[in-house]
Formats: sequence, structure tokens, C-alpha cells
Amino acid sequence: MSEHVVQSPLPGVFYTRPAPDKDPFVEVGAVVSADTTVGLVEVMKQFAEIKAGASGTVTRIHAENESIIGPGDGILTIEKD
Repeated sequence: MSEHVVQSPLPGVFYTRPAPDKDPFVEVGAVVSADTTVGLVEVMKQFAEIKAGASGTVTRIHAENESIIGPGDGILTIEKD
């Protein structure tokens, strides 16, 4: 099995959940498809969805909720199917 690291395409604030009172998009152990939303990046009040980009199981989450990330920073790791 190979790993896929989801990287941020943008600089900004990373959010693991769609709203403060909602569950996270994904957690370690979650099974995702390539088009699963795994988080949001906010840049100047604009929100961009971050997709998994590969199918598999989330094995590690690198970025914390509301952390500052840059382009190319790892968000999470997926063990590909």
C-alpha cells in the first residue's frame, strides 16, 4: 500500500470542521474517496474546500484546526486502497 499526503494548495487558516459546532470532516481511521472534503482553507474571508485526492483510509492528520498553513503544507496522510 502507498501513502498520499494531502497538501494545501493555498496559504491561509485551515479548518477541520465546517462550523465550530459541527463534527470534523474526517478523523483518523475514516475511509475517504478522492472527492471527499477533508477540510477548508480560509483566505481573506473566502473558503476553499480541500479534497482528499485519493481513496483510502486517513492514517494521520498533520494540521490542527485553525492553524496557519502555507501552499504545499501537509494536511493529512491517506493509506491508499
